[in-house]
Amino acid sequence: MKIVTHSIHFDADQKLLDFIDKKVSKLQTLYDSISQGEVFLRASKASISENKEVEIKLSVPGKDLFAKKSAASFEQAIDVTIDALKSQIEKKKLK
Repeated sequence: MKIVTHSIHFDADQKLLDFIDKKVSKLQTLYDSISQGEVFLRASKASISENKEVEIKLSVPGKDLFAKKSAASFEQAIDVTIDALKSQIEKKKLK
């Protein structure tokens, strides 16, 4: 699976990029038909504590899977977003 990461208005460090690759790659074990993953990272308004937004779009046959979550850190937001995608994958597999 090819994983493309976009960091909007900042440069993500290599440690964060490696974390994303590791987490998103694990989704391939749940569903073999994932061809590509696209990750968008945004830091929104600094006045709120959960200002790190993560969007993940998975390209699968039929309908693409998408999840968007926010948290206090990018790592937490990625974990929550991955959990949401896992449940979507399970629903798709049942169909």
